[in-house]
Amino acid sequence: MKRTAIDLADGRELIYFDENEDAVRDQPDRRELPPPPPASQLRYDPLTDEWVAVAAHRQTRTFLPPANECPLDPSVGDRLTEIPSPDYDVVVFENRFPSLSGRVADEPGEITPFTPVRPGVGRCEVVCFTSDHNASFASLPPRRVRTVLDALADRTEVLGELPGVEQVFCFENRGVEIGVTLHHPHGQIYAYPFVTPRTRALLAAARRHAERTGGNLYADVLAAERAVGDRVVTENEHWTAFVPAAARWPFEVHVAPRRVVPDIPALSDGERDAFGPLYLNLLRRFDGLFDMPMPYIAAWHQAPVRIDRELGHLHLQLFSIRRAKDKLKYLAGSESGMGVFINDISPERAAELLRAA
Repeated sequence: MKRTAIDLADGRELIYFDENEDAVRDQPDRRELPPPPPASQLRYDPLTDEWVAVAAHRQTRTFLPPANECPLDPSVGDRLTEIPSPDYDVVVFENRFPSLSGRVADEPGEITPFTPVRPGVGRCEVVCFTSDHNASFASLPPRRVRTVLDALADRTEVLGELPGVEQVFCFENRGVEIGVTLHHPHGQIYAYPFVTPRTRALLAAARRHAERTGGNLYADVLAAERAVGDRVVTENEHWTAFVPAAARWPFEVHVAPRRVVPDIPALSDGERDAFGPLYLNLLRRFDGLFDMPMPYIAAWHQAPVRIDRELGHLHLQLFSIRRAKDKLKYLAGSESGMGVFINDISPERAAELLRAA
């Protein structure tokens, strides 16, 4: 894989990840752009012990433009986009409308004695999986999935070394039902200046299990699911895809390596190669459930970059809010108000349907 980094017209970084060593990426960004916005503001919620980002500049971000105005397409002729080259394999660049960034302007003042405020330092990046606007991740060849995985490994390592970054989160949103603002197949990477609430909960449970048994909680859960088999959708030599016994979402699958690794960079070449065929098979099963493109979120759970790495176990959580061909799962009172999920489909039934798709 060839890696080429350039600067865009407003100073943001863009990186080409090419599958051919002879790729030339010397095209300049010919646009005139305003300076990137300053970092957002982080406000601490003392009632939940969580940080909330306030990023008002994101109200002006691009929203579902027509195909001929997509900013993630290659630049061709006078149609200039975020990617200066007329073609590409995989591209990663700093988000033009970031929730977190290193561009700190003024230090925020105090709101109340109970609500500390600090700059939203970190980084948000966009990952373009292909130059084909009409493709999807499920339509990529295995080689391209490997390139994407190598790019995510690169970014996880680089972003994890930035001052103040505590966790790197790679994810893909697919479908207007999920809330995407661009149709072009792409993902995102957030480098947070704190460990996220979801990860803190997972680590707390893993720590209690380790203190009680000496084992890795996720590895033990994975072994139990493989032993029972009822909720396993598919597997190969290195990876297992299974529906969690307590799945929150109508269709939710965890894709986990059998070996305990903390993050994507720790995956071996064999594990990286084996991921693509299994994951593509799983995505096609999702699309085959209702014979229509399935809206989903694909979320990589990685260990924090500085603490509790021995408690983590890399896994990809793939889930959809679609519970039937004409029905969506809305996060209503119990889920949104109290955080208690009520699933309309049993995990065993969901696994059965996915195996048959």
